Amino acid sequence: MIIFIKCYTVLQKFSISIERMSNSERNNRFQMEVQMFDQVLQEVESQCKEERIPMLGEEKAKFLAGCVEKAKPSLIVECGTAIGYSGLWMLRVLEAAGTGRLITIEIDANRAAQARTNFERAGMSDLVDSHIGDAQEVLKSIQDPVDFLLLDNNFDNYFPCFQAIEPQLTNPATVVADNVGIGADSMADYLAHVRGRYASETHWFDIDLPWVKQDAIEVSIYRHL
Repeated sequence: MIIFIKCYTVLQKFSISIERMSNSERNNRFQMEVQMFDQVLQEVESQCKEERIPMLGEEKAKFLAGCVEKAKPSLIVECGTAIGYSGLWMLRVLEAAGTGRLITIEIDANRAAQARTNFERAGMSDLVDSHIGDAQEVLKSIQDPVDFLLLDNNFDNYFPCFQAIEPQLTNPATVVADNVGIGADSMADYLAHVRGRYASETHWFDIDLPWVKQDAIEVSIYRHL
């Protein structure tokens, strides 16, 4: 009996030690994942600036992340992946929430491939479905309810893309459109539509990008009418 008690006590101490070690290992792994994500995000931002690849910039990206956090979406659809900058910001929010996924669409195969690599390196590939092709056509194939839409592709495609995915938009759904400052003329049909039918607000930002210093984001709350 004494031997049994001693063995049981030793096993208890061993189990506690393993549990503590596992917690420590988990914390270390989490810190490494955070560091890798931040590194990938910084590299993507630098590449966009150097190669003049369209991107939100940090100020607009933080605002977008706040919109995602507020909306708590189950499914985000992004038109215009580029190499994954805005996607990474949104995926970080989804991962922290422990729910939701991203469908992202890019017509340029080379950029789409780079985005996939960036998502994988950042540890986010399990939360994102990447598609190559014309956004209007890909959108028509989506069957799941969409509660968050980001329009960030060619300006004159905003309204056609909105119309293509509208049957799948939830009631309500958050619709975010980038570049409504510099691209207002090219997307006039889209802006007239959302501003005339839904609660829609324009948010202006000072931006530190080589090709633009000020731009705006339109946030619209879509509702079935």
